[in-house]
Amino acid sequence: MADHLPPALLEACVVLGASSDKLSELYQAVDNNEAPDLLLLEPEVLHVLAPPFVCRPQDESDALRSQGTRRRSFLRKKREHPSAAATPSQASCIGESEDVSVPKDIDLMALPQLCFPGGLQVTNEQKDEQFHFLVFTDVFGNKTHGVVMHCYRPILEGMSIFQNGAGSSKFSKLFSAYGICIISKYPYFTAIKDCLSCLLIQLRTCRLSDMEERVKEFAAKLSLVPIPPPGQLHLMFTLRPLTIVLPSRENKDHPAIDLDLHLPFFCFRPQQLLQVLSCLLQEQRVVLFSADWARLTLVAESFLLFLQPLLWQQPYVPVLARGMLDFLMAPTAFLMGCHLSHFEEVAAETDHLILINIDNGSVSTSCSETLDLPEIPPAAADCFTQRCQALQIHFDLHQCNHASCSDISEQRARRRAWQHNLNHDIQRIALELMVNIFRDVSGHLNYEHRVFNSQEFLKTREPAEQLFYKTVLDTHIFHFFLKDRLNRKIDNFARMELITRSEMQRVKAMVEAPRRPTMQEVQARRRSSIAGSQLSKRLGMSLPNLGDDQTFSFQRNSLLSRISIPDTVLRTPPKPTKVFKLPDFPSSLSFHSVQGYYSELIQQLGKAIFSVQNENSSLLARFYYLRGFINTLYGRRLEALGDFQNLYRTDTAIFPTQLVTWLVDSLHRDERQQADRRPELKRLILKVKTDSEKLLVQPDEHVTKFKLPLQTLHLEEFVRCIQECGIVKDVATIHRLFDALSDGEPKRVEPDLFKVFYNFWKEMEGQAQDVDLPSEVIDHLDNSECVYKLSSCIKTSHGVGKIAMTQKRLFLLSVGRLGFLEIAKFRDIEDVKISSAPYLLVRIPSLRIKTSGKLEVFEANLKTETEHWNLMVKEMWAGRRMADQHKDPQYMTQALTNVLLIDAVMGCLQTPRSIIAASKLAYFDKIKYEVPMMVPKTTSETLKHKINPSLDLAEPQTVHVLLYTPGQLTCNDSAAEMNPKLWVALSGGRVVVFDAASWSMLQDCIQVGETQLNCMLGLVQEQVWIGSQDSVIYIIDTHSMSCNKQLTEHRHEVTGLTVDHRDVQMYSCSSDGTVLQWDSASLKVKRQIHVSCDRLSSIQIYDGTLWCCCDDSIVELKKSGTPQRRMALPDDLLSMPSIFSSFILVPERGQLWTGCSDSGELILWHTNNHRRPFKRISLPGCSGVTCMIQVKDQIWVGCRAWSGIGGQCEDQLRSQVLVMDAESHTVAKELQAHSDSIQTLCSAEDRYVLSGSARRDGKIAIWKVE
Repeated sequence: MADHLPPALLEACVVLGASSDKLSELYQAVDNNEAPDLLLLEPEVLHVLAPPFVCRPQDESDALRSQGTRRRSFLRKKREHPSAAATPSQASCIGESEDVSVPKDIDLMALPQLCFPGGLQVTNEQKDEQFHFLVFTDVFGNKTHGVVMHCYRPILEGMSIFQNGAGSSKFSKLFSAYGICIISKYPYFTAIKDCLSCLLIQLRTCRLSDMEERVKEFAAKLSLVPIPPPGQLHLMFTLRPLTIVLPSRENKDHPAIDLDLHLPFFCFRPQQLLQVLSCLLQEQRVVLFSADWARLTLVAESFLLFLQPLLWQQPYVPVLARGMLDFLMAPTAFLMGCHLSHFEEVAAETDHLILINIDNGSVSTSCSETLDLPEIPPAAADCFTQRCQALQIHFDLHQCNHASCSDISEQRARRRAWQHNLNHDIQRIALELMVNIFRDVSGHLNYEHRVFNSQEFLKTREPAEQLFYKTVLDTHIFHFFLKDRLNRKIDNFARMELITRSEMQRVKAMVEAPRRPTMQEVQARRRSSIAGSQLSKRLGMSLPNLGDDQTFSFQRNSLLSRISIPDTVLRTPPKPTKVFKLPDFPSSLSFHSVQGYYSELIQQLGKAIFSVQNENSSLLARFYYLRGFINTLYGRRLEALGDFQNLYRTDTAIFPTQLVTWLVDSLHRDERQQADRRPELKRLILKVKTDSEKLLVQPDEHVTKFKLPLQTLHLEEFVRCIQECGIVKDVATIHRLFDALSDGEPKRVEPDLFKVFYNFWKEMEGQAQDVDLPSEVIDHLDNSECVYKLSSCIKTSHGVGKIAMTQKRLFLLSVGRLGFLEIAKFRDIEDVKISSAPYLLVRIPSLRIKTSGKLEVFEANLKTETEHWNLMVKEMWAGRRMADQHKDPQYMTQALTNVLLIDAVMGCLQTPRSIIAASKLAYFDKIKYEVPMMVPKTTSETLKHKINPSLDLAEPQTVHVLLYTPGQLTCNDSAAEMNPKLWVALSGGRVVVFDAASWSMLQDCIQVGETQLNCMLGLVQEQVWIGSQDSVIYIIDTHSMSCNKQLTEHRHEVTGLTVDHRDVQMYSCSSDGTVLQWDSASLKVKRQIHVSCDRLSSIQIYDGTLWCCCDDSIVELKKSGTPQRRMALPDDLLSMPSIFSSFILVPERGQLWTGCSDSGELILWHTNNHRRPFKRISLPGCSGVTCMIQVKDQIWVGCRAWSGIGGQCEDQLRSQVLVMDAESHTVAKELQAHSDSIQTLCSAEDRYVLSGSARRDGKIAIWKVE
């Protein structure tokens, strides 16, 4: 079937067996007593049946005929074409005969061998029917699946297995096998086996002359069965006497699972399963053996499903015929299967094969009876083993306390439900194994340059695990896995990895700093080594927790935290499914009967759509998809496009782009004219055309591993290399590092110097891993503290020892009894200066540190290290003060990074100018003289905290919109979902989500279109609506954190969203003045209003009345949508020019507050008295108003202003938040926290106000509301 046509269950039905000539010869030989007891004949293709089976009338089939070759069933007539072993002959179709081609993906040359892998047997007794399963893979990795049924028929004189005629009635002494193979694009092994079992009942009782028609009718019926769309909708159909169910795929990236995933657990112990998975992950040459052909494919498919989301990329042939054993000589990795009788032969003739005996559960190699390959890391393996032992894999045990079923349909339904739940549990256990193995990969990725730092990843592995990871990291299967991670794919792996992060891991993800082990990890490693455990490892992934108020208690050894997944995650039940029953198949297969079948199916789908219209949008989308598919087959293209258009508002994840593109291209002229008269279809056609042009530009999906540069580095290349190796991401910091390393002219860094710097940096990390502090010292430190720098052994005013630096303090490790003496916390330092101490007849440079609360000044004779430590301590001191003053922990993180870069530069340069070069990195110590360190008291008291939503990016991004959504009182999934959330819209359609209880990042990137996002609105804790510059309203599901719905009714950029909470009616507006009222359940437009203006920038609704903010006026609309009142921009502002940027209505006071983008004042209108003149309120230090919100009895105003304060910050754009008193109309507070204009404000339950700024600052400030 062509790729653009709708998917159906049947691709082809092939009948195979011995030719009539061979059977006649054999019959004569037997008659003359010349034949042996057991004969093997060469199988051939006897008959191929491929859709479409119904011939459309000529005038209705032109469009379909023009899109591809029509295929019909055909009968191979050996007597007419004795030499054409694989060439189709005359076609046989219901109503016509014509020459046609075989479906392009079916190889008729190899098919007979695969359908009879052990040869076609002729026996002297009737044998039972047998089934086995096939998988065909093309050069592009596309799979086709086959289910083969073997039957036996007596050989009659003058009669082939599949030939019309009466034949001889003479009793036969021989029975010949023939096979029926159903080929499908989809792995519905169980369903197709059930279908063939139903056919078998008919074949047992029908006359030989009727067999062809029965098989043809059977194939035609299966071609009418559509494939269910991805999701939770299964399809059911009746093929007497059985009712058969087609389970749907979980999503479009996963195959349908229609087999028993617990079969490998019957055959292998968990230890052997882990060995097999290890071989596959390392891409070995793997061969499966079994005496039962059916087991080979089912077990092989199960193994590959256990690897999800990693996809097997090597040759895959689960069933090898006896004539194909030479395939096992291939030098590349592969997964193949063959009969157990060939085990000894294969083991003796080939080297370096992994031999897996399914029948006895053994795993060995062709060189040895044992497996000598690196094993899966023991922590992950032990967890997997424990999970497997808890599985309930026996259906009979499950049914012990249930009543016996007297109805086969009920019994099969029970078995299906049990198997569905068991498959879900097994998939979660296998996914947990993959997460445990590859969880830390994401920490070594550079998304901007698509680089994986494999060497640094390997350094974080246990020595015993190194060989396993080295092998896996070089495989194709891991390479494609990396592509998905670098594309930030949100799949089951990403979701499980996210929800199973520990609280410490969440906090670590919020700050970017060099990797060092925390005290908690040092203690855990020590306990682990004392206990003799092999699970300890140098994680080296710790980042400092810079909030001094935050401490963490650990329930378990943190070294085990990466493999400790809560049982609640794995015990999450599968999502409930809905089964839709297809109509009974038509009694005849004429064109009109099939059209009647489609018509009945469309009617049933219409009823199903009506029944879930306002209840379940996900299920509604699946019904729309199915109806669109059937309408396509029915020839109703416009109706099909209408159904697919509805997927935008229900679930875009299943939108069939290729099919819709083909439908649009195949429209006749009159259909195109009709579509142009329907706005929704006109929009769809335009979008399809636009998207198809975008697809011509292929996305960059390359993956590289970091390598040290070999050429001279200029600034741009230097930035890329530093980001790739994972030292620093921030571009401004890298620029300062470049200045330091390229001290002098010309400005460039030689590759040798870069290598020395990189190696020194890594040596510093390695030394930090091996810091071994006494337990008495660790007890004085916080769990989250890390030792970043140790001095040499020196003399101090408190004895001899080493100075240690963490992110919070300096302390002295005294020599001898190894005592702990705190020198100073960075926030308590009052002064740091270089002095000199007398030593015999000379004076030695020393560092003096004065601390508040201590009378005695600490002095350390650091000798040649004095200037070095002076630079580092002053930088940490300045960073701590900035962090405390601005309530922004990232200042301290940045200062810490600067200090370590200073240390690395000093270590690698080793020149008299090294201290001058390194001083260029002391950023905070330098700017403290140019930027006021002291934050105004009002700001300091009101500011609670700052967070950086661009932490994972190379440069700060503009915070365009903020949205706070309250937590839920009850939640079935996880505690994180119960917490309130902060949604942040950054540049380029990127949405970041924070847990508003801990301010930890929940999602670092939900991609919502590609353009700027203008507005956000939360709806009933289930959806977040986002208006975009590309005229689309995107809807994010707050549970799945995915954007799978789009509203495309606007023609221009969406600028505003509001909700009427009285009846949950949504309103949206676009810049052209269009206002749309939405039904929040069906997501359909209920009413459209047009406001006459140059640009409509926002809307709000109060007591059912809409207020619109236009550039030159604020418009109040009547219920009918006509303007009731218009407050125009004052003339003096019109001449500037200036526009309204925001407004707030305070109905209880009869006030309308408005702000303008280029005016430093607010205009207060009196809504209860039209004749009363407006009032101007001057805003101090403000050059324009960007946004406003009402919180309690206050109006919070986001402003911008230019301030020239000298130094490097001349003419720096700064901004402030003004808190206005709604009663006195005066400024109650002036708050300063951002170094760029404020873009957005939002309220968190009237307790906090959050402000987001433009890209120079790019941070979010959290303010307390009084």
